[in-house]
Amino acid sequence: MIPHTPNPTPSDQRLALIKRARLSVLEARDSAPSPWLAPTIERSWRRCLAQGKDPRQRVSFEPVSAGAMQHALDASRPLVQAAAPVIRSLSRAMVHTRYFAILTDARGTVIGVDGPVDRNNPHAAAIARLGVNLSESAVGTTAIGATLAEHEPVWLHRGEHFFNDTSIFSCAGAPIFGPDGLCVGMLDLTGVDVAEQPALKHLVTQSARSIENALTTARPHRLLLRLNWPGRVLGDDNDGLVCVDNDGAITGANRAAADMLGLSTQRQPLHCGEVFAVPTDTLFDAASNHRTAIEVPLWSGLRLQVLAQSPGSNAAGTARPASHSVPLKDVETALIRRAVEDARGNVMEAARALGISRATVYRKIGKR
Repeated sequence: MIPHTPNPTPSDQRLALIKRARLSVLEARDSAPSPWLAPTIERSWRRCLAQGKDPRQRVSFEPVSAGAMQHALDASRPLVQAAAPVIRSLSRAMVHTRYFAILTDARGTVIGVDGPVDRNNPHAAAIARLGVNLSESAVGTTAIGATLAEHEPVWLHRGEHFFNDTSIFSCAGAPIFGPDGLCVGMLDLTGVDVAEQPALKHLVTQSARSIENALTTARPHRLLLRLNWPGRVLGDDNDGLVCVDNDGAITGANRAAADMLGLSTQRQPLHCGEVFAVPTDTLFDAASNHRTAIEVPLWSGLRLQVLAQSPGSNAAGTARPASHSVPLKDVETALIRRAVEDARGNVMEAARALGISRATVYRKIGKR
């Protein structure tokens, strides 16, 4: 009798493809693009090879100097403060997965750790330490290094890391941009010897967006403009955010607003009058009079919904259109709203996908 050979699982197939990619790119040094790798990962591998790195080298997770660490913490204090509540929220989403969160500055230095870190596991303990240098130049291809090099979200599983020593990890990463449009750091979700969770790429991307918005609204401002295209629902982390001072100058904007308005990080400062084709006083009056969102023309010829709010105003109150949901303050609620959007408004389908009740979805998004 011929023995039965079980069919390979999707996990086995995935690892087999990663192994083929390693043989082709890292061992055979094939210069042709690999069909088994995401381009961001392949570019990171090739950067490591160009730097003379060998996948068989031992990796030591070394901290930066005490002085460099203090400088990193001092410079990143706004980032750490903005990230803290967001990371606490996303930790609830990962509670049963054995993944934990790492926050780094733009150089890849760890400035924050949160979540269920198994300190008895030497692999987890090695990276989950303040001050450890996890840049691409230090530890090769990781979600941290690739994210900071490519400035886009990435997912890496086991052997997609460059060094053999780091193939025990699985991780998702997303860059974090400040209100001036420059990358200030990244958020990483890492597990040690865990099941692959590619959905974490979505979670880390959403969480990074929430941190960016918190950094934006922390800028000194007299007026906060919440933007979106006509027909879109205002009130979540997908909105554009623009901070405006007493004189109408734009003091900060998140990436969504920069994209909507065509703002360039090279042109600072910029005045509202150079972007919105209405008198700046109109925006201040809308906030003072608790006006609902209004459609505002841009000099480009496009139109946007704009909700003008004064600092400290209750965005869930009269400044918000009655037909709009309450503002979403944490990533959990933002993810629920996104699930409803993905389900094309079918609340029951979204609730089933999230494993929560339909009533909870309605309550979280304020839908009637």
